[in-house]
Amino acid sequence: MKFNDDISQRVVLHSYTLPWIDSGQSGIQSKLLEDRADKFSRFTSIVTYGVNTLLESHICPLGQEILVLAGVYEDGAESYGEGTYIKNPPGSSYTVGSKSGCTLFVKNNYLPPDDNQRTIIDTQNTDWFEGLVTGLTVLPLAEFGTRHTALVRWAPKTKFNPHRHYGGEEILVLKGVFEDEFGSYPAGTWMRSPHMSAHHPFSVDGCLILVMTGHLLD
Repeated sequence: MKFNDDISQRVVLHSYTLPWIDSGQSGIQSKLLEDRADKFSRFTSIVTYGVNTLLESHICPLGQEILVLAGVYEDGAESYGEGTYIKNPPGSSYTVGSKSGCTLFVKNNYLPPDDNQRTIIDTQNTDWFEGLVTGLTVLPLAEFGTRHTALVRWAPKTKFNPHRHYGGEEILVLKGVFEDEFGSYPAGTWMRSPHMSAHHPFSVDGCLILVMTGHLLD
């Protein structure tokens, strides 16, 4: 079923207010943020795994990006704690689940077919970099062509420059309150802004956001 599938439209969802929906598989629920419902099965969601949840192996034809929001996620080979970013390249096959339970941000089947680099980053135990303005620190997570994924930490009272998004922008607010001239977005807010949209972001209280850019050109 298509949901928020028109990428030419701006979308703002407060995920904390969305209901958990049973996936049809025991122990797994999700909050759907967008579903393109196309031949590639592209969708974005927040997924929770209950204790001792295990899935059979499956394949994402156009890859997958995951950020572990809470708990410990497992893929049959390794375990990944809170704050771990995982990029599985197109065609990856793996078994997923969780012994202790976990919550994930999941973006399925959005990677280019030739992006074959698998990436795993423990974002809580790695070096961050100074941003383009005072008060910003950045942790790059993945880059390929026009596409960029990063975590960005905003100190209180930080203002960024007005800018335009080539290839669009997607934001998940992880902590604090992110803001721009259009509104304020507390933790749990998911935003998608289309190709060549523009805004002037800032944060009065400070925040931590996951940012994806350049992936909304088609």
